[in-house]
Amino acid sequence: MASRDFLARKRVVVFGFGRQGRALARWLPTIGAEAIVTDRRSAKELGLRRREYPGVRFVLGAHPEELLDGARCICISGGVPLDLPVLKLARERGIRLTNDAQLFLERCPAPVIGITGSAGKTTTAALVAQMAKAGGYTVWLGGNIGNPLIEDLTKIRKADVVVMELSSFQLELMTASPAVAALLNLTPNHLDRHGSLEQYAAAKANIFRYQKASDVAVLGWDDAGSKAYQRIVAGETLFFSRHEMLPDGAFMLGSRLLVAGAASYDTSPHVVCERAEIPLRGLHNLQNVLAACAIAGGMGLAIDRPGISPEVMRRAIRSFRPVAHRLETVRSIDGVSWVNDSIATAPERLLAALNSFEAPLVLLIGGADKDLPWERAIQQALRKARHIIVFGADGEKQVATKVMPMLKRARLGSERVSRAADLGAAVQQAAAIAQPGDVVLLSPGGTSYDAYEDFAARGEHFRQLLSAL
Repeated sequence: MASRDFLARKRVVVFGFGRQGRALARWLPTIGAEAIVTDRRSAKELGLRRREYPGVRFVLGAHPEELLDGARCICISGGVPLDLPVLKLARERGIRLTNDAQLFLERCPAPVIGITGSAGKTTTAALVAQMAKAGGYTVWLGGNIGNPLIEDLTKIRKADVVVMELSSFQLELMTASPAVAALLNLTPNHLDRHGSLEQYAAAKANIFRYQKASDVAVLGWDDAGSKAYQRIVAGETLFFSRHEMLPDGAFMLGSRLLVAGAASYDTSPHVVCERAEIPLRGLHNLQNVLAACAIAGGMGLAIDRPGISPEVMRRAIRSFRPVAHRLETVRSIDGVSWVNDSIATAPERLLAALNSFEAPLVLLIGGADKDLPWERAIQQALRKARHIIVFGADGEKQVATKVMPMLKRARLGSERVSRAADLGAAVQQAAAIAQPGDVVLLSPGGTSYDAYEDFAARGEHFRQLLSAL
C-alpha cells in the first residue's frame, strides 16, 4: 500500500494560474491536498472553467494576506515575482515556498536529467530525450519545456528516464538537484527578475548544489560562466567544447564530433558524427549538440545503466529537427525565406541568430526590453542586415537609445531602420522591403510580454501572419 503524501490534508496555495499553476491545480487534489489558486487576473482573463478543477478554491483579482492562514506551503509559478508583499510575509511566517519542479523531483521514481543555461536549454533537452529514446529508454520530457510533468508521476516507472528543462525562476526556489545536471552557459538574462548577474548565477547554481557524490555535472568548457561552477560540483564532472580536446566529455576535432572518457560508451574516444551531418543551423546549436552528447554519454555514471552509444547519438542527431520558434524556417515566398526565432528574448540569443546566416537579412527586433546589454548584437545586426525593423512596446526606446546612436557612429543612414507599432505591421513592412535571396528573421532580442503570453504565442502569431501573405 502506497504511503500517503506529506501534503495530503494540508493547505497548499498556488500563486499564478499559467501552465505550471494549472498542472498543480489538477494534481494537488489527487494526493488529497487542499488546493487554493490565486492570480491577479480575473476568471474571464484567465479563461477559467472551474468545473475542470473540482475541489479547488480560486482567489482572483488580488493576493490577500488571508491566503497564508493555515498554509503548509506555497507553490509559485515561474512568472510570479518573489518580492510580492504577501510572499515576503509568508517567508517571515516560515511557510515553505516551492514550485512544481521541486515537488516533482522529490517524488519522481526515475532518474532525472536536468538541463539549464541562459540559452539552448530546450534544443539540448529535446535532443537528449531523442538520444535516450533511440537508446531504448522510455523517456519523459518536460519541466520548463511543454509539460510540467507533475501530473505524470503515477505513470513514470523506475526504469524510465526523465529529461527536465529547468529555468532560473524554478531553480531559485529549489532544494533538490537532478542526478545528471547540465549548465550550458551563463550570460546576463532575467536581471529584471533577479536583480543582478550574481543573483541570477546563484539561482542557476541550485541545479548542482544538492547533488550527491554519485551524481554527474555537465559544464561548458568554452563558457567561463558555466565552467566556474565546477567548484561546487560534488560528483563527476564532464565538459563539452568546440575548441579543446577533452579527456571526459564531448568535443570537436576538425570536422568531427567525438566523445571520450566517461561520456564514451566504453571510455575510449569515439567519433559520433561529422559536423555536416548536424541538421541545425549556427555555432550555438553545435554547442547544444556537443552538450547533448556529453549528457547522454555520461548518463550511465549516475543512473547505474548504460550510457548512450556514439552510434545511437549519431542516429538521433541526424534525424533531429529544430524545435519550434528556434531558427525555424516557416515559409519561402518569392525567393525570400521567413525564419521564426521568437525564442530570442535576450540580445545574446539575437547575436547567436545573426551569426547563423550569411544571406542578407531583413531583421525584426523589439518586444519588451529587459535592460540587458545590446551593443554587440546591434553591431552585428548593422553588419548583417540590409534593414532593421523595430516593433513593440519599447520600440521607440530601442531605436532612440540602442540603434540610432550606433548608426551615427558607424556613419550609416537612418533609412536602414524603420519603426513598426506591432509584429503585424513589422511583417507587412518586411514583405515590402525583402528581395529574392533575403532572409526575413524574427529574432526580437526582447521578451514577448508587451503583447503576448509568451515567446511561443508570439512565434505562432508570426506563423499566422505569414500564412496570410
